[in-house]
Amino acid sequence: MSRTNKFALAAVAVAVSVGLAACGKKEEPKQADAAPAPAPAAPAEVTVKIAHVGPISGQIAHLGKDNENGARLAIEEANAKGIVVDGKKLKFELVAEDDAADPKQATAVAQKVVDAKVVGVIGHLNSGTSIPASAIYNTAGIPQISPSATNPKLTAQGFPGVFRMVANDIAQGTAIGNFAVKGMGGKKIAIIDDKTAYGVGLADETEKAVKAAGGEVVIREALANEKEQDFKGVLTKIRAKNPDVIMFGGMDAQAGPMLKQMKALGIKAKFISGDGAQSAELIKLAGDAAEGAYATTAGLPKDKMPQGAAFYDKFKAKFNTDVQVYAPFTYDATNVLIAAIQKANSLEPAKIIPAIKSISMDGVTGPIAFDDKGDIKDGAVTVFQVKGGKWETVEIIGGPMPAAAAAPAAPAPEKQEEKKQ
Repeated sequence: MSRTNKFALAAVAVAVSVGLAACGKKEEPKQADAAPAPAPAAPAEVTVKIAHVGPISGQIAHLGKDNENGARLAIEEANAKGIVVDGKKLKFELVAEDDAADPKQATAVAQKVVDAKVVGVIGHLNSGTSIPASAIYNTAGIPQISPSATNPKLTAQGFPGVFRMVANDIAQGTAIGNFAVKGMGGKKIAIIDDKTAYGVGLADETEKAVKAAGGEVVIREALANEKEQDFKGVLTKIRAKNPDVIMFGGMDAQAGPMLKQMKALGIKAKFISGDGAQSAELIKLAGDAAEGAYATTAGLPKDKMPQGAAFYDKFKAKFNTDVQVYAPFTYDATNVLIAAIQKANSLEPAKIIPAIKSISMDGVTGPIAFDDKGDIKDGAVTVFQVKGGKWETVEIIGGPMPAAAAAPAAPAPEKQEEKKQ
């Protein structure tokens, strides 16, 4: 083979090998690993304002602060749960305001919280502040849940957004009047009120019940106002009537000093008041003159509340103070509002109010549901007496408790001779 042919064959061989290589499988580029799916976006956070209004200054500031702390505890617990409504994570904020137990200040504060765009109001503490403030909340269309205002007029106004967590003064005054006659052996009853909507309303209902139970109201007196501290003039008039029982419609800030002055004047009559006086503060103010005094509360006692003991311990640990009276009811009222927001799946008060109306839940204080007026269903009234420097349960009237769990019956009426010693 010639040299020329050798070179030609070599060229053909190279061309064939290159062609075969070119016809081989083309290597695909290595694909990168698929990116992970993006995490769902966290729900947007929105601040939801809830107002608490009560007396944080003045003679009953201890009661107002007690209520405010109940609301504060409920809000802190709700925020820890991370509640989501309508796709938004809610951050509840307490708007705490002071009405000083004064009706004029109450209406000014009511307008202030309305302007702050709150979704609802927990309060007020007193009937005399709750009633005028309720008209402002009604006009604004926002719900109001009072944990402690007991005058029947509050819910009798027909405002759709007004609710009450406790039995009203018809129930409480009836209980006081009946107990004064049948439980305390009172035939002659003296009645004093503090001229407030609460005090007058409670005294009026007590007077009706005393008469219905066969007792006699021998004198009815009124203090100059809810701040008066010198009761000697009124008590001297009452002493002349020699009553078996003195009933006072008012708050502990006056009931405590009144008991002291009764003792100083040698008045032997038994004493009974309402929920405004059934507090540790009364015992502190009256000292040993408080011993034997009676008072009612519109609600169950701590040991009969389904979650009472746990709540009282939690409250003490959080605020380093004992519950005065209505902190459990304020706590429950705040949780009712929050539950209604969840049920409505809305922050619109127009949708929250119907949700409150249809609410049915178990609270610290017992089963919670409202009647057509906005009053708590099956509200209980408890009679207490100071024994050994502490309030002890004497009798529970009404409420959702089964009969088997009822407290001991009221003591038999004492002999009239003993009452006049």
